[in-house]
Amino acid sequence: MMQRSATVRAMTGERATSLGRALGLLEALGTDEVIAAGGCGVNELAERTGRDKSQVSRMLATLARAGFVDRDPRTRRYRLGWQLFALAARSGDQRLLAAAAPVLVRLVRETGESSHLSVLRGGAVLTVLTESPPRAVQAVSWVGRLVPVASTSSGRALSMDHDRSQLAALLGEGGWERPTAKAPADVDELLARIRQARAVGYARVEEETEPGLVAVAAPVRDAVGRIVAAVNLSAPRFRLGRRLTKAGEAVAAAAKDVSAAMSAPMATEPEAELA
Repeated sequence: MMQRSATVRAMTGERATSLGRALGLLEALGTDEVIAAGGCGVNELAERTGRDKSQVSRMLATLARAGFVDRDPRTRRYRLGWQLFALAARSGDQRLLAAAAPVLVRLVRETGESSHLSVLRGGAVLTVLTESPPRAVQAVSWVGRLVPVASTSSGRALSMDHDRSQLAALLGEGGWERPTAKAPADVDELLARIRQARAVGYARVEEETEPGLVAVAAPVRDAVGRIVAAVNLSAPRFRLGRRLTKAGEAVAAAAKDVSAAMSAPMATEPEAELA
């Protein structure tokens, strides 16, 4: 029995060591220098990680079979694989929802209005999370609905870093469907309104999505500064119209809080001691 326990501990230690080596290789492949170079060869990776070349080669082969690294057949350089990005995207989505939920609840308490979290899906905006106060009169529920980028505050917040060419590639030059006459008619008009949003830190829309509906939104950024979502408020004009500037400032502060939570290191549970 004691011999078996010792064997199990040895195998556990070996697996932990192998895992550590694999993570070290992934970290090396994820450095700015290696990414800029289009990847890294076995010899260079061995030097960077202080590992034996044959050991690095075997580990890379294992990671490649699992899709965590790719090998360029022309240069023979290794780079991070799509499976790793797919896992990171799933983790990011879960973390985004977890980070945003309490902030949206707080925003509802502060403003008394519905708050939403939205993401960009192609040329449309998808709302993935909503918090609403108990009211008799509510703006329409947006969860699960796709709405236009051009005429929504969240769409403008999500495209706040886009230049003209990027907007045109995403939406076309113009001629798109306009929910109301107040919505922008073409890419130049949209870009002008996005620039206004950049200047104040949030997007403001008044009766462009629906008659009588007003909204404000601000972008949420990940750890490297990319816009990954938007926080927004929407409500009938008669209720929010006079408070729209204050609501915009509140939304901008909320988006910054979600961004900070997305960038913060995740808490980990302490490791259980081995018996």
